[in-house]
Amino acid sequence: QVQLVESGGGLVQAGDSLRLSCAASGRTFSTVTMGWFRQAPGEEREFVAGISSGGSRTYYADSVKGRFTISRDNAKNTVSLQMSSLTPEDTAVYYCAASSKWLTGLRELYDSWGQGTQVTVSS
Repeated sequence: QVQLVESGGGLVQAGDSLRLSCAASGRTFSTVTMGWFRQAPGEEREFVAGISSGGSRTYYADSVKGRFTISRDNAKNTVSLQMSSLTPEDTAVYYCAASSKWLTGLRELYDSWGQGTQVTVSS
């Protein structure tokens, strides 16, 4: 397993940008697919973005495509989520996750999770 710690959440206004980071330790970071998920109150946890182990491929939920960018730095064992043009609908707890599988948006294929970081977007 890999241990994950998110940071960078906060309270922002609609239209603002925010960058989330996730620091990883444990099994070899460069061999795992990384993803970001989010969970709003009363909602299921949903996929936001994913990036392949080497960083060459990315995958986004339709709701964030064109606004969010996922990236990773395997030398620093970090994955980031740059979020722009935020709306109140982006308000949620954001989680980073690791998978030993191929690049996917399927939550059940991610086996390591961080504790989450709150993002609140006010209108």
